[in-house]
Amino acid sequence: MADLLIRGGTVLAPDGARRADVLVRGGAIAAVGDGLQAPEVLEAAGCLVTPGLVNTHHHLYQTLTRAVPEGQDATLFGWLNALYPVWARMRPEHVACAVRIGLAELALSGCTTSSDHHYVYPDGVTLDDTIHAAAEVGLRFHPTRGAMSIGRSAGGLPPDSLVEDEGAILEDCIRVVDRFHDPAEGSMCRVGIAPCSPFSVSRGLMRDAALLARDKGVRLHTHLAENDEDVAFSLGRFGCRPGQYAEDLGWTGADVWHAHCVKLDAAEIALFARTGTGVAHCPCSNCRLGSGVAPLRAMLDAGVPVGLGVDGSASNDAASLVGEARQAMLLQRVVRGADAMGVREALDVATRGGARVLGRSDIGVLAPGYRADVAIWDMRGVEAAGSWDHAALLLAGPRRVRDLLVEGRRVVEDGRITTFDLEAEICRAEGFVRDLMA
Repeated sequence: MADLLIRGGTVLAPDGARRADVLVRGGAIAAVGDGLQAPEVLEAAGCLVTPGLVNTHHHLYQTLTRAVPEGQDATLFGWLNALYPVWARMRPEHVACAVRIGLAELALSGCTTSSDHHYVYPDGVTLDDTIHAAAEVGLRFHPTRGAMSIGRSAGGLPPDSLVEDEGAILEDCIRVVDRFHDPAEGSMCRVGIAPCSPFSVSRGLMRDAALLARDKGVRLHTHLAENDEDVAFSLGRFGCRPGQYAEDLGWTGADVWHAHCVKLDAAEIALFARTGTGVAHCPCSNCRLGSGVAPLRAMLDAGVPVGLGVDGSASNDAASLVGEARQAMLLQRVVRGADAMGVREALDVATRGGARVLGRSDIGVLAPGYRADVAIWDMRGVEAAGSWDHAALLLAGPRRVRDLLVEGRRVVEDGRITTFDLEAEICRAEGFVRDLMA
């Protein structure tokens, strides 16, 4: 791959925004500065050049179940009960299509790395289906082997038809980690272990999953403290708050990140800060389900690692990571005042923050030595017309990238996905949705 020069854009670098060139060599950033040269040039005059955004929580299979009428106005538990029967009808081809479309939508919103929490396996579906589909799109992928093991008949929330045997779950975790996990710098696929939630798995599975993940050297992920129902379930079932539940079972530490955490109290925030436990903040989904506003400002001030997540497309119902960053910023201002969070800090959570949560020290920054994951935003359109500060992307700027590079390769070019036929995939999805409605 020849050297590539991104020339003449406003670059959002660690020391601030300035006009500069970015030299890409061998999938990494070789230099940021003036007067650089390369055989291939990508003109970026009039554009803002940022690190690729990092998505720390998603359920990509849900892309085919957006705006399901029965779940449109429900809170978390009611929404899940409305969707479980639909998800139980999914097949491998449904999941693969959903992953391709969901990742394409993320890419167009500036995302270069995404995690995925997959926990339903009906009709032959495996985590492999998500991994192969993600490779076709070309984003960095952090799939997690989710699971549900406690069905409704045993006091859990999901229907019995969607739960698995716990021994089989752990065996499959070993299989997918051994087959797909790549811990190397610049890795395009890192696998995590992710029992779904306290209300769908046993304490034993949570404890065993933590032991297995640490034996394998992979990360742990689950949902925690998403809303008041979630906290009430923990208190009633386990006799403790979610933070204590996590700590007792080995689910705190720098190799763990929890989704949502809307209802963490001050003691739990201090626990997460002390242990380096990460959080995937999902503001749009939290609004959509009426879960509340997570204490993002308090978590950041305490030193909790925080990244952003779009959450599943059935509870958002979009997958725009730049929109998620804007929403995170605005909600903190609603709760704590106009100076509670600025544009640059919100973008930092969406880039460096997400990289830290996923355990990546090689992405999230535009600086020499980091991987060449780059988003280029054209600031000459109507969305930024009249803007005095092109670096203030979240206040006035486009919601789609012009170009997106992952490992130096263009996944988006002139606003279009380059790696597969997205229009044909959308047509295929329409047929699959009819299947699921039947």
